[in-house]
Amino acid sequence: MSCSTRGRTLALLLNCANCAICVLAVLLSRGDKVQTEAQAGPLYRVEGSKLSISCSVSGLPPLIGGRNDFEFRVKKPSNPTLDLNIISTNSEDFSYALYGGRVRSGEIAVRYVDPNSVVFEIRHLQKTDEGEYECTVVNTKGNYYGTYSAMTTVNVIDNSLSVSSSAPASLAQTEGDGLELSCDVSSNTIQHTHLSLGWFLRGNAENLISRPLLSLDRDFVLIPGPDFEGRYKAELIRLDKIGAVTYRLKMSHLKLSDQGTLYCEAQEWIQDPDRTWIAIATKKATETNLTVQAKEVLSDSASVAVAVSIPHSSLQEGQRLSMSCAVDSQNLKQTFFSVAWLRGGVELARVGPTGVLSVGPDYSEREREGELRAARTGHGDYSLILQPVRTSDQGEFVCRAWPEERSSTGDFVQGAAQDSKAHTVTIAAIESGLSVEMPTSVRVNEGDKLELACRVSGFTGQLSVTWQRKSASPSAPFSSLVSINMDGVMAKAEGSVDVRVKALRPATGLFTLELEEATQAAAGFYQCVVSEWKSTNNKASSKEATANVIVAPLESFANVILMNRNNRATEGQEVELICRVKRLKLPRTLTLSVRRGSTTPNNILTLYSNGAISWFGDHQRYHLKIDNKIEQNEMWYHLIINSASKKEAGNYQCSVSVVLEKAPRKLFSSELAVSVESPASDLALTLAPSIRANINADIEIKCSVSSNRLALSRYAVTWLLKQPTENKTIVRSDQDAFVTFGSDVELNLRQRLSVSRTEGPNFVLTIRNSRSSDKGLYICEVVQWQQDPSQEWHQFPPVSRTTQLTVIEPSSDLRLNTTTPVLKVKEGEDVELECKLISAGDSPSIFYKVIWLYSEHSRSINNVPLVELDQTGILTYPLDQAVPGRQERLQLLRPTQSSFDLGIHTVHEEDSGTYVCHVEQYQLDRDGQWQQMASNKTNPMRLIVKVTESNLFIENIEAEFNISTMESLTVPCNISAQSSPLSEFQITWFWQKDTDTNPRPLFTAYRNSTFHYWSAKSHEQLRFGHPLPNQFSLSITRPSPADSGVYFCEVEEWVPSLSSGWRKLEVRRSGNLTANVNTEGE
Repeated sequence: MSCSTRGRTLALLLNCANCAICVLAVLLSRGDKVQTEAQAGPLYRVEGSKLSISCSVSGLPPLIGGRNDFEFRVKKPSNPTLDLNIISTNSEDFSYALYGGRVRSGEIAVRYVDPNSVVFEIRHLQKTDEGEYECTVVNTKGNYYGTYSAMTTVNVIDNSLSVSSSAPASLAQTEGDGLELSCDVSSNTIQHTHLSLGWFLRGNAENLISRPLLSLDRDFVLIPGPDFEGRYKAELIRLDKIGAVTYRLKMSHLKLSDQGTLYCEAQEWIQDPDRTWIAIATKKATETNLTVQAKEVLSDSASVAVAVSIPHSSLQEGQRLSMSCAVDSQNLKQTFFSVAWLRGGVELARVGPTGVLSVGPDYSEREREGELRAARTGHGDYSLILQPVRTSDQGEFVCRAWPEERSSTGDFVQGAAQDSKAHTVTIAAIESGLSVEMPTSVRVNEGDKLELACRVSGFTGQLSVTWQRKSASPSAPFSSLVSINMDGVMAKAEGSVDVRVKALRPATGLFTLELEEATQAAAGFYQCVVSEWKSTNNKASSKEATANVIVAPLESFANVILMNRNNRATEGQEVELICRVKRLKLPRTLTLSVRRGSTTPNNILTLYSNGAISWFGDHQRYHLKIDNKIEQNEMWYHLIINSASKKEAGNYQCSVSVVLEKAPRKLFSSELAVSVESPASDLALTLAPSIRANINADIEIKCSVSSNRLALSRYAVTWLLKQPTENKTIVRSDQDAFVTFGSDVELNLRQRLSVSRTEGPNFVLTIRNSRSSDKGLYICEVVQWQQDPSQEWHQFPPVSRTTQLTVIEPSSDLRLNTTTPVLKVKEGEDVELECKLISAGDSPSIFYKVIWLYSEHSRSINNVPLVELDQTGILTYPLDQAVPGRQERLQLLRPTQSSFDLGIHTVHEEDSGTYVCHVEQYQLDRDGQWQQMASNKTNPMRLIVKVTESNLFIENIEAEFNISTMESLTVPCNISAQSSPLSEFQITWFWQKDTDTNPRPLFTAYRNSTFHYWSAKSHEQLRFGHPLPNQFSLSITRPSPADSGVYFCEVEEWVPSLSSGWRKLEVRRSGNLTANVNTEGE
């Protein structure tokens, strides 16, 4: 007989005695619970980058010698209910046509890490790859137990990483020279990302491997390349951040090995939810070909003597200042020198060992205009000419010379400096009518055009102008920006990197400076230097005026506001959000995003400055409209949500990005919460308030539904029953018409129940062949489900109505014994529970059906049928997992015709609980069908099963004695009474120094006759004694004074239990025995 057989008679039940073993075998064969895990999302990746999603399974061992198979699918935001097959390790025909080509080309692949783990990869992400990816493990077993799939959300964002360099395509440097290159790196993503960058050197045609020079990682740590670590530590290579986006590489003392191709490369990193950093974008700037030429090595130099000569040291403004510097040393013709002129300790100009002139910042512009000239005129002779001079040129002048010596590497090594004597030059001012005026302070908004006006009057000759700038620091020098010469030709200063600056002369007495875009770096002091010329080479005078330019930060005048027309909408309504961008004239990139429950926002759209729009995710219900509010100096961007659903609810934000100083600057609006609620339910139910029906009749309880949205709705209907003794769910039909019975519904009632739906709709509960036990308060609870505009189903709050069902029984005198005994018995005894007819019909045509029910509320066991005798005389013992292994000890006893007693053989402790005898009276009608005439049941009978009563007693004697070290210290432990003749004991002896210290165990004798020595004493020193069945002792041989203290024993009594094996019944301890151990002779 198979284990699925249900016992119908006592004999059948006995034949299925092994059913519990079979059920246990089935449970054991299920194994561990399957758990499938995929990489946590959401993942943000740049279009064109690589995507990797890890997926693993546990609890599902692969076939012998094989590996688990995995399948990957995706749900697109535009259709979240449609699964698209991508790739499977089990079948080459798994992929849909949309992905088949990319799978076959290897663009999409699955790579095994081990038999239970894989990595799903897309080499180059497309914008359409955005969605929710599902990893499913193919079940190799016949049954399902656990989770076989896991989801990961992937968002594909635009690549906003920008990397550029202003370095020329090729550079030629001399060995030992310095090199500076800059690289601009920025990103415009709204997600939190980090940037890293590095400078790399690629060798010539023989060695094309790129070597890292110096890198800045995503944690802002500088890392030198292995070949350049020594030069980095010697500070010959460095990387500086200049401004918001510019990174400058500086290399001192170039080597011949530095020749090759230099380039800057940057990466953008994002942190996934599992805290792993992933590079999502990589770009590099244009390359620069660097050529390094070797230097020549010359002979050594000797000691130096320096003299300066100034023919005219008292001059007027506009005249010529000439200074000669004579240098003398041994081997003059074979020696290299560097010679410099200093005024007031500040270097004006220097002629290097190879004759190259370099000018200090205060005179660089005058050197470019030809006012300063310096050169080597012969062996040891150097000349400086300054014309026309200004009053600011007067002071104390010194000539300084250094011998320069060639090293073995070709570099010049500078010797000790030698100064000439100081000479003072005075310059007197001359009267001139030239006047220059500028406003002392000018304020401009960041990003706007800067215009400075310089008005000139009182001139008679030709004019030229030079515009200069310095930072707000008082000690900072002015540097030239742009100039206009006498002929009206504009020229930008050498080394000026601002290509948007220009100088104009719109009128004879007016010069203007224009800067197309004012940035924070443009703030500072501007100087207009106007020179009047008598002739081409004769400057009559110069005057200047200074203006302080203040650049108001972008955040101080421009702002972004997100407002709405209705932020609390009902499903299907239109929602309009307006992003107002105020007082911003710059080209901008606008991004609208929404955050739904997480800290990371999701882009809805990005509107670029060139008018291009990039949409993200499911944007079918979004629409963008733009208004230019010219009078208000604002741009309004309307984000319209057509037919909003709960998917569109969230916190919306508008951000604007502009590029200033090559770096993106962002302005954010505050978040604006939009909630989308379901429309109010108009569901109404109609149910008869009461129903009366005769016993054995078929009863229909109809629950009618009315709503204005009947055609668009689904319904979940639950029928509940309230009775004086219990409340329970009878049956439920969910929104998909899937019917389930309540867990407390007996099999007999399930067989008589059915639910149906009729036009209306009406939901009908049918009870066939009704019984008196069916009476009670029936509740019809209906939950209405509706589909929102995004095709997702949402439920409304439940609505319920009640009806009172009365089952009418024919008059009957069926009465049972009404005693409510509480029986207390010992485990192992036999018990008989009484169920007796006190009065009933004695006609031979009357038959009885008897069911004994068991309940134990502490274990949530209610009305479990134990024994059933039906009206035809068939006796069954139903199997129920709530009371396993009990049927073989049950018996229905009938000592008299009117008795239906329940006998329990060898009661177990788990048999404790409440027992009820339920009796139904039946008769056959004319058609031979059974008709129930009456029913009744006994009062609950409470059975309490005790294993045994505790009766353990230990001799409790308090004593104190003195012994010598030559005697043995014996601690007795005698049991004077025990609870059961089957009791077994575990005894532990303890010692404590005194009553204020914690006791420490010495020795334990277990029930199975094994010992444990807790202390450090040897086995020979501790001796266990067991002279009589209930007498035990522990002796300490050769005690020492350290063994003095308090001793006692602790006894655990264990008794056998039929249901749970051995159980600990009681723990008791003896009295204290205080021992004083003295040395022999004391």
